[in-house]
Amino acid sequence: MKFRFTAVAIAAALIGVAQPSLAANISISASSTGKNLELFRKQLDAFEKATGNKVSIVTMPSSSTEQFSQYRLWLAAGNKDVDVYQTDVIWAPQLADQFVDLKDAAKDVVGDFFPSIIASQTVNGRLVAMPLYTDAPALFYRKDLLDKYGKQPPKTWDEMAATAKEIQEKERGAGRKDLWGFVFQGNAYEGLTCNALEWVKSSGGGQIIEADGTISINNEKAAGALDRAKGWIGAISPPGVLAYQEEESRGVWQTGNAVFMRNWPYAYALGNSADSAVKGKFDVTTLPVAKEGDTPSSTLGGWNLAVSKYSQNQDAAIALVKFLTSKESQKQRAIELSNLPTLQALYDDKDIAAAQPFMPNWKPIFQNAVPRPSASAKVKYNEVSSKFWTAVHNSLSGNGTSAENLELLEADLMSLKGDNW
Repeated sequence: MKFRFTAVAIAAALIGVAQPSLAANISISASSTGKNLELFRKQLDAFEKATGNKVSIVTMPSSSTEQFSQYRLWLAAGNKDVDVYQTDVIWAPQLADQFVDLKDAAKDVVGDFFPSIIASQTVNGRLVAMPLYTDAPALFYRKDLLDKYGKQPPKTWDEMAATAKEIQEKERGAGRKDLWGFVFQGNAYEGLTCNALEWVKSSGGGQIIEADGTISINNEKAAGALDRAKGWIGAISPPGVLAYQEEESRGVWQTGNAVFMRNWPYAYALGNSADSAVKGKFDVTTLPVAKEGDTPSSTLGGWNLAVSKYSQNQDAAIALVKFLTSKESQKQRAIELSNLPTLQALYDDKDIAAAQPFMPNWKPIFQNAVPRPSASAKVKYNEVSSKFWTAVHNSLSGNGTSAENLELLEADLMSLKGDNW
């Protein structure tokens, strides 16, 4: 099913948006993950037709870590070439001073969004970005293979590993030499912070830095969670997983060479595309926990749109942000890319439920998702995350034990914190 903009939908999306009197040339920076750029281009074409403005895309790498580094350089230099930035949910406290306050422009629609997501993009009373889509990962599993071997979707990490190992061995014995049990994002970047936070939190090991600013990562449960994950490398996960980001994981999964995958909702629609080897063969469930009764701990993700304070066409840029985050635009994004809407009403939309039957069931996953400690670490979050994913990557690679690496990490974070975050 393809949702198409109509003249009525475009007009509705632009109601209340102050349109500039003269056509403007503006640009938007956007991630290249999946088919994000393709859909943006379609929506930008509709916006151009409705407003007379022209919009170009500045293509960014799929790695959020690389994006953040580039954004910080551009904004520090007062770059006027990018008007609208696609931003990760964790960047608001770090980049807030470089973005326009959208509170007044969004006052007519802000009540339609999930309050917690609006709160995540509000810094010192300023709404620095509008929510485009939210995110929380799940465990993708090959329903056909689990059914074949009489297995249920796993509830714990150990169950997942055992099921993955059994199916991997039996399928390889039948000739499928390229099959692996589990793929995830093990490269040393922000994605590993997300994965490892899930392992640690779901094992009772805390959230790296707690809400009150306390550094909590150096504990036995956290070390045990990393030791468990290290045991997957070369056993149920390919050694190359230590270099995987989202797209590498999806590549293995979508060619039919994994039993389980940890990934974000965007991979659902792509996995069911016409050229996918796993089309119609998989489903999703909540991420596993350490033991029965623990709470699944998907990392809260999501992307937003912010207007640069250096933009010379702020009215047109704000109009674009409101258009791309409107009900009509988010509906198209949900249907075509399986991105989770940030507007509450869309979870009851029949067209979305028909196109993406899994989506209504994903709502509680992201509503109970665990935030990364960006609110606690504030402007130091990026350094906190970098130190964390480095310690985790070292542990997974066998460079020091998990306990040793977390002890060193704690000392580094204490030094970084100083008197306060």
